[in-house]
Amino acid sequence: MTRTILPGQTIGIIGGGQLGRMMALAAKEAGFKIAVLDPGMDSPTGQVADIQIVAPFNDSQALEELAEVSDVITYEFENIDVDGLRHLAEITYVPQGAELIGVTQNRILEKQAIREAGVPVANYIEASSFDELQKQIAHLEYPFVVKTARGGYDGKGQQMVESEKQLAAAESLFQNGDCVAEAFIDFTMEISVVIQRNTLGETAILPIGENVHKNHILHQTIVPARVSEETLTKAKIAAEAIAEHLQMIGTLAVEMFVLPNGEILVNELAPRPHNSGHYSIEATNISQFHQHIRAICGWPLREPKLWSPAVMVNVLGEHVAQLTTKIAHYPDWSIHLYGKDEAKHKRKMGHVTILTEDINQTLQEIDASGIWPE
Repeated sequence: MTRTILPGQTIGIIGGGQLGRMMALAAKEAGFKIAVLDPGMDSPTGQVADIQIVAPFNDSQALEELAEVSDVITYEFENIDVDGLRHLAEITYVPQGAELIGVTQNRILEKQAIREAGVPVANYIEASSFDELQKQIAHLEYPFVVKTARGGYDGKGQQMVESEKQLAAAESLFQNGDCVAEAFIDFTMEISVVIQRNTLGETAILPIGENVHKNHILHQTIVPARVSEETLTKAKIAAEAIAEHLQMIGTLAVEMFVLPNGEILVNELAPRPHNSGHYSIEATNISQFHQHIRAICGWPLREPKLWSPAVMVNVLGEHVAQLTTKIAHYPDWSIHLYGKDEAKHKRKMGHVTILTEDINQTLQEIDASGIWPE
């Protein structure tokens, strides 16, 4: 049953990371109160929330406490307890439900759902053991990538296999359960389509960004993506088909490979605001976080418009010190730091967004700053 959540009511967020923090800040602008459930005492979201519940994500008593203080519940990351979320949906208002999380937590289910939506993915095989993988590899050509069906992000939980000699390197992945082996795609670019859908079935898509990775971690998002209008149209149609098939509410980031011929293949889904959509805080008339709040609260969505081309750069633990010493040199940079307690190596600590009329010049400026060495 659809409800309209109004200012003054409380939005409960499962997860206290940076996505929840930016979600909470957007909600507070509209007058909502925020409750957060997270194991950390001083989480990024907890720092800006009205109510903090400090407990594990699968703590049934804590989930029920979150339900009691919240008028609507959302989540900021996908690796949460599906059974706990299902229970919440039975006792309080969770417009996103639990099924989307159940699908996107499992690469096998996710790929099946994408295909069922009529959208192409890379050729793949499923295997429940290393022996089964060995029996099925005739269905794939080298090179391919073996990934755990559950868990894994930023390049974790996967192994590139370039020849039969390297196959044994993937054996340890099966300690975590079922795996998929995907054909390696020789793509020209990765793009991400952030689509948002409200409880009334309205959808909106952010301007599509082009992603650049370093060491399997997103480094930059360049907007608009430097691809043809035809490719952008195909990407939007694919994202809309997936969102409709899954009947998703809230936010879904659809990561896609662009092939040399301009066709697209979907790589993976993320059922929440996404790192590649952070640029929207400054560069569009509606950020992914404001739109997410509107979507789960039953408000009409705004049609996103790009104010200016933009580059978003991630700030990892090793970049923070250099960035903070150089703030005075770059007055046009919008700097976001997430309030995390420790600047660990490769840990996402913040991001920088730069609005620009000359993408190439801005990319050169970023490189020349010395903050993000090769």
